[in-house]
Amino acid sequence: MPKNLSALKKTQISLRNRARNKMYKSVIKTLTKKYIISLKQSKDINIYKSNLAAVYQKIDKAVKRGIMHKNTASRKKSLLAKLIKINITT
Repeated sequence: MPKNLSALKKTQISLRNRARNKMYKSVIKTLTKKYIISLKQSKDINIYKSNLAAVYQKIDKAVKRGIMHKNTASRKKSLLAKLIKINITT
């Protein structure tokens, strides 16, 4: 346990930021799962695009806030786009 006030405050801030970062990542994972399930269940392209747009929006916001690196976000978005491409062709 830290003894001086600055170390104590730093610990509190890091715990707060960790919780916030976890929330963003959790929302991204949840939306990604919903998107994949929608690909398997329905054949409507509009549903695909709306779910994909929602995931993209959350990923971009996480990058803007410094929670996710831009290359990681780009990789995730690319994989999601490939899934829609594969699903449409089959």
